[in-house]
Amino acid sequence: MLLHGFHPAVATWFERRFGAPTPPQLQGWPAIQGGMHTLIASPTGSGKTLAAFLCAIDELVQRGLRDALEDRVSVLYISPLKALSNDVERNLRAPLEGIRATLEELGYPDIDIRTAVRTGDTPSYQRTKMVKQPPHIFVTTPESLYILLTSEGGRRMLSGVDTVIIDEIHALVTNKRGAHLALSLERLVALVDRDITRIGLSATQKPIEDVARFLVGARRGERNPPPCQIVDVGHQRAMDVAVELPDSPLETVMSHEVWDQVYDRLALRIAEHTTTLVFVNTRKIAERVTRHLAERLGEDAVAAHHGSLARAHRLETERRLKSGELRAVVATASLELGIDVGDVDLVCQLGSPHSVSTFLQRVGRSGHWHGGTPKGRLFPLSRDDLVECAALMRSVRRGELDPIQIPNGSTDILAQQIVASVAATEDWAERDLLASVRRAWPYRDLSETKFQRVLELLSEGFATSRGRRGAYLHRDEVNGRVRPRRSARLTAITNGGAIPDNFDYEVRLEPEGLRIGTVNEDMALESAAGDIFQLGNHSYRILGVQSGVVRVADAKGAPATLPFWFGEAPARSDLLSESVNAIREGIDARHRDMGAVICWLRQETAIPEVAAKQLAEYLVSARLALAAMPTRDSVVIERFFDETGAMHIVIHAPFGSRVNRAWGLSLRKRFCRSFNVELQAAAIEDAIILSLGPTHSFPLEDVFRFLRPDNVREVLVQAMLDAPMFQTRWRWNATRSLALLRFRGGKKVPAQFQRMQADDLLALCFPDQVACLENVAGDREIPDHPLVQQTIDDCLHEAMDIEGFEALLMRMEAGELQLLARDLTEPSPLAQSVLNANPYAYLDDAPLEERRTQAIMSRRWLDPNRASDLASLDLAAIERAREEAWPDPRDVEEMHDALLLHHAVRDEEAEEGQWMAWLMALSEQGRATRFRDAGHVFWVAAERMPLVRAAWPSGRPDTNIAVPERFKTRIWTDVEAAVELVRGRLQASGPVTASTLGQVLHLDNAIIDASLVALENEGFVLQGRFTPNTAELEWCERGLLARIHRYTLNRLRKEIEAVSAADFLRFLMSWQHASADTRMEGPDGLAAIIEQLEGMDAGAAAWESDLFPVRMQGYDPSWLDQLCMSGRVTWSRRTPPQGHASSPIRTSPIAFTSRSDAAAWRFRSGCAEEASSNARTVLESLELSGASFFDDIVRRAGLLPTQTEAALGELVSLGLVTADGFTGLRALLAPEPKRPRPGRRAVAAYSLEAAGRWAVLPKASEECDLERIAWTLLRRWGIVFRRLMDREGELPPWYELLQVYRRLEAQGRIRGGRFVAGFAGEQYALNEAIPALRKARRASKTGELVSVSAADPLNLSGILTPGRRVPATPRNRILFRDGLPIAFREGSETHFVGEPSDDRWALVKALQRQPTPRAVQAYLGHRP
Repeated sequence: MLLHGFHPAVATWFERRFGAPTPPQLQGWPAIQGGMHTLIASPTGSGKTLAAFLCAIDELVQRGLRDALEDRVSVLYISPLKALSNDVERNLRAPLEGIRATLEELGYPDIDIRTAVRTGDTPSYQRTKMVKQPPHIFVTTPESLYILLTSEGGRRMLSGVDTVIIDEIHALVTNKRGAHLALSLERLVALVDRDITRIGLSATQKPIEDVARFLVGARRGERNPPPCQIVDVGHQRAMDVAVELPDSPLETVMSHEVWDQVYDRLALRIAEHTTTLVFVNTRKIAERVTRHLAERLGEDAVAAHHGSLARAHRLETERRLKSGELRAVVATASLELGIDVGDVDLVCQLGSPHSVSTFLQRVGRSGHWHGGTPKGRLFPLSRDDLVECAALMRSVRRGELDPIQIPNGSTDILAQQIVASVAATEDWAERDLLASVRRAWPYRDLSETKFQRVLELLSEGFATSRGRRGAYLHRDEVNGRVRPRRSARLTAITNGGAIPDNFDYEVRLEPEGLRIGTVNEDMALESAAGDIFQLGNHSYRILGVQSGVVRVADAKGAPATLPFWFGEAPARSDLLSESVNAIREGIDARHRDMGAVICWLRQETAIPEVAAKQLAEYLVSARLALAAMPTRDSVVIERFFDETGAMHIVIHAPFGSRVNRAWGLSLRKRFCRSFNVELQAAAIEDAIILSLGPTHSFPLEDVFRFLRPDNVREVLVQAMLDAPMFQTRWRWNATRSLALLRFRGGKKVPAQFQRMQADDLLALCFPDQVACLENVAGDREIPDHPLVQQTIDDCLHEAMDIEGFEALLMRMEAGELQLLARDLTEPSPLAQSVLNANPYAYLDDAPLEERRTQAIMSRRWLDPNRASDLASLDLAAIERAREEAWPDPRDVEEMHDALLLHHAVRDEEAEEGQWMAWLMALSEQGRATRFRDAGHVFWVAAERMPLVRAAWPSGRPDTNIAVPERFKTRIWTDVEAAVELVRGRLQASGPVTASTLGQVLHLDNAIIDASLVALENEGFVLQGRFTPNTAELEWCERGLLARIHRYTLNRLRKEIEAVSAADFLRFLMSWQHASADTRMEGPDGLAAIIEQLEGMDAGAAAWESDLFPVRMQGYDPSWLDQLCMSGRVTWSRRTPPQGHASSPIRTSPIAFTSRSDAAAWRFRSGCAEEASSNARTVLESLELSGASFFDDIVRRAGLLPTQTEAALGELVSLGLVTADGFTGLRALLAPEPKRPRPGRRAVAAYSLEAAGRWAVLPKASEECDLERIAWTLLRRWGIVFRRLMDREGELPPWYELLQVYRRLEAQGRIRGGRFVAGFAGEQYALNEAIPALRKARRASKTGELVSVSAADPLNLSGILTPGRRVPATPRNRILFRDGLPIAFREGSETHFVGEPSDDRWALVKALQRQPTPRAVQAYLGHRP
């Protein structure tokens, strides 16, 4: 019997349910039944969870049959995730219910085995119920276990535990949660007062012996084998994994166009499978992907799952996925571990997970059943991500696994657990407490000195100036005992845990007050009432933001922004970095042969050819640009300058972000000391960038010698103290050690208070860190404070890899590395990723908008042809500012204000402005009067009379008006008065010359010049030549000039602003000569049209009935005959059909090309095997004899003329033959009654005899002329972009055309930019098209109606404009008004877009085609 030792009921249930045990079950059960500690390592889905549980259930069944089960927890299951805990508890019900039914069936007494789960989401009433009636199997998380071990009720529950099962143990051992759990397990052993069987489960762990030691604790020492049975059946099973790429090429940053293609590909994969999990690396991306997939698949088919969603949302998502209600779930690591979500068919990973183990774990969620095959698809999101994904595939193929590194226990966790342990037991001997701590594997080497130092802090407080306020323990040093203070237990329970607080705000749905999730603090503070955001694929409207809470209401599906969270950038594993390095080395060895590189990549990584080609082009181009490939044995530094003259240094070092972050910070500190400047820096996995100002100069090779391995640690510590990482980790450690409280009085301490308290505590523990640096001589002195030392250690080992960096410097010093320096004119391809680094890569606190690297990225979009616009002001803007500045009073009071502001108004200005009535009213009131001086007359307010008397001493007022007392006291000099008169006039003038001011104000030029200089010194006025085409110096008031600049800038922005799709269509109507005023004439005009439409497929009958007439005045078919017979133009079917083709019909796709370029437009050759026997006979005759006339073909083929005609038609349809003239195609298109008959010469104009020679088309070229095609597309459309290519026929891939357009842009021959709004991806334009595009936008809408055939290239409905596409057949027509389709005819029905404002019959008539030339009607007949 395979289930030896199990109770018959348990064995019977298992055999009925599963049949045979799996390998981990067969190997694990004997050890567990024997009471041995056991570690089971096996692939996901191999039944290891049941391997652990079944023995525990069997023990409970047998114990329950012997004696009644006690009300105590017997089996404790610990899961690293809340979702996994809930899942395990649910999945336990099935075996328990099945075994219970089997017991009854076999005649045994009933055994009621209770289960329960407790996590941070468990309601308080359920927690109370568990304490009163404990479950026999208890499922929890490490954090909840800590709380239970500290509370009185929890300790009673756990006092009888026999077995502990730790699932997904690899997710805990590598961080502080693992150290926290290890101490909790030793506290549990102390509580039970006997050994407990420990079972560890994981799918991915290496080296397995270290994990076993962590599981059982430090009982035999580090060198001895762990007292644990290790069951290792391998970490990986057969998998179906592959890389998938979007149609467009990957870039440094994903464009919206490429994202859309990824979403489309994901939606396709989801539709092909029953259930799909999509894993992403951040919560923000999870929300974004969920939203876009919901738009494609329906909101009920997709849901998000991540840790910031409320428990109810997560559980509901898991339930719907497992029941089959959801087609896909987009998740972060929240679904990565062994959560049962039913039968998942496919796992898609967006972006590299940065770890081989993580990728295997995630893909293992599919095929999660015994014998199933996991299936995963990897979607790279950038060029560098593609390199990493290829390296990931290489490691998977080689069966490699990330090694686990278990860190030593930290001081902050130790302090927290000591407080909790002492508070729970009331009394501890120090030596017993130390021995208990040392039994936890991470603390096996804890020194007594460090332990005593922690006890000292916990008993005396965290800073002496705070007295006993920070103390939690009473310490009896005479007897060596510790006891808790009064608040110790409550503080430990409410503030414990190892997960750092990231200051998220709760999101609560009103009016119910339901908690639906969290958002980042920064997002909450930046939001306002009325904003709409998405959470869990649902949109919410913000009602208000309060302290720690965002209150929202259902937005009823309104468009939403995405929330964001910080701290979501895991570092790449060392194994994956080594694999990336191997790929670089492999490409470096083969870089001279691109074909060999692609072949090697496909063999080494199993990525598809398109991915291998992109990766090869990227890294080979980088290798050529740098003249070396950066690897772990060859470090390359490049230097270049931006437009401001600032220097940028990029160090290409594929050592991973932890080493590079240490290198970048150290260099930043060294530059600070050497050049006395704080430079900007960033570090990513493969590069470091240092951005300096324009004043620094040094040999580039010196950068390699700036740091030495013997003192770099000290330099790095000083540098790290200035980095954001220290402040953040200080707060984390202070809260974990209970020095700072996250909760007080049952309420969470607001984030801003926690930050302030962390700063205050740092000032007490580390005075130099917050001191004014002017008062700190030399390096800051690091205090011997446990928390300070722990924070520094965390920065050096968690955020960075100091040992790895020191080893790198030693290799450099020993000459083991090749060190190369390169000065470049512009950044290399490899530098683009660090130039676009995310904020988490920054090594300083300069914000994004102030970073020097932004100056580099703007160069591509800088347009030299438009740079002069930045130096000239717009005349219309100047006139507008003048009009706004000039007084425009509306009543007497506003007239008086104008006199006060501008001091004096000329009499003729008052007449012109029609102000006289108001001025006379002011005069009658004694508030204003005329002032005359040497024939000049001004209107002046009473308040300004002393000023104007001083300025014009010979002048006199018409009436003696009383000056208010307040204005009599000021004594004005003539100079001061003149300055104020000029000031007042400038405020109403805009740009004005000094001579004009002198004439208007009746003042000498010398006085005007002195006044302007005085105002310039005040900063009130600026001089320059502001009005276009003005030679004389002008003066303008600063505020008015700023307004003119703003108006000019707005105009310029509008000039370069992307046009709408409607404006682009208006442009195309003119560009392609479809507008009435742009139509062409004569044979040369037709030649220009054919050149523009070269290679464009259109129905054969449509060319002469629709396309040419709409673009030409009085089209004559003889013009086309002339072009064809002269050899300038040829026609053919350039895209042969797939399969058998009938004879040519009106809709057969025909294209025109120049005869010399006919082969360039043929991407596939026609297939003669599909032809009939007669057609093959004619083809063989033409191939043997060359170009031949119709009569010769008939004679050589031995066929009747009608048979030869049918054969030629078939060969034309197959894209195999063409004729000298277009007449032959006309004859084939003619209806049967109109075909020429012997003796009838009236129709010879379209007879086969008049077609000239017939010839076989050349074979498709293996190497197409991409540049020729790219230029033709530009001539056709003026502006090209990916979406527009949907209107084209068969073309080379857009990715290949992009390479050409980028090269042409770099050469300055075309323009790149954003020209048409609403379409993602790169856009390129002919230089001459841009003014025409702007002209089309500025032109007023005339209501012009343009009717085109649906076969016309201008049929862009459903491509550029909303709505469905109109089938491209000649009988269908579309009517445009000002670039927008307003009506279309499909078949015999006319449809209107919206409710037309015109008479419907008039629009129906406007839909009619242009009059068809008589010669065309002769062979096509008249059609409406």
